[in-house]
Amino acid sequence: MSEKNSYEVGFSSDAMKEPRRIVFITRKTSAKVKGDVGPQLMSYPHVILREGIVFQILTIVLVALALFWDAPLEQLANPLLTPNPAKAPWYFLGLQELLHYFPPIVAGVLIPTLVVVALMVIPYFGVNVQGEPLWGRSRRTRLQIFLGVFVTLFVFLAIYQAWTVLVPTVLVAALALVPYFQPSSPSRFVRYLMSRTLPWWVMTWFIAVALTLTTVGTFFRGPGWSWVWPWR
Repeated sequence: MSEKNSYEVGFSSDAMKEPRRIVFITRKTSAKVKGDVGPQLMSYPHVILREGIVFQILTIVLVALALFWDAPLEQLANPLLTPNPAKAPWYFLGLQELLHYFPPIVAGVLIPTLVVVALMVIPYFGVNVQGEPLWGRSRRTRLQIFLGVFVTLFVFLAIYQAWTVLVPTVLVAALALVPYFQPSSPSRFVRYLMSRTLPWWVMTWFIAVALTLTTVGTFFRGPGWSWVWPWR
């Protein structure tokens, strides 16, 4: 190589987040990193045919359901007669259930915004990049942080008497503490919980709360948004 060419060498400083690369850059060439090409699979026919088959099966199932079961439609809408309770569609019943406990600005704006931001930010946390279990290291420190967050959330939900959020929160927290107090248990279920990461526990808590709110809003809310049993 000619001695007139100047080279610059750049490399990553964090091997946990980025694979280390050494790049030689000249004035006439751009930086290129070539690696081994992994196994490839054509989208057609392998993927598209499978998607077509699944779509046809789904269509057949929906048509069969429509033939044997009538849609639960009510009478024509009457602007002078408001149904009691006036329920939102099932995918909004969780938010409507939150409105039963919290002020509108909290249940309709603050909580959904925080949930969406958390779901976008958590995957980029260092603990998610490393894929380390919740109780993998620094067990005592993590236990103190875990209990502090849980107690704060428990007191907040108890003040507003948001039991439909509090109950799944307590259940998920109890499951998360099982592998901490039984680290050497021979149970396969405990070992499975031991290997779960922090983002997995956060997502499990979010799904449990969402399912509980939707289920309660669908089957257990009657006139005046009061608690009723579905079989009465």
